[in-house]
Amino acid sequence: MYAVIKTGGKQYKVAAGDKLKIETLVADVGAKVSFDEVLMVANGDSHKFGTPKVAGATVSAEVLKHGRGDKIRIIKHRRRKNYHREQGHRQNFTEVKILEIQG
Repeated sequence: MYAVIKTGGKQYKVAAGDKLKIETLVADVGAKVSFDEVLMVANGDSHKFGTPKVAGATVSAEVLKHGRGDKIRIIKHRRRKNYHREQGHRQNFTEVKILEIQG
């Protein structure tokens, strides 16, 4: 059984037991969270598609940790114009473990 959920402006395909890094959630480590924006639920050969959400479907998860991702480098350069800019960025994330899919 798997589901497609939407959180943080992105869509994720999840199944029970999956560990997932998503956009930062306001929840403590060890807390249970539930995702109500379930776009699709599949169980074997049966599929339920939402318009836009599946009615009554929820995905519950547990917060494992909060952290910051690897640094990415942003470089802008114009040749022969004496223009060179560098910038770094580290995105915050929350790692969750999917416990159960209801729907």
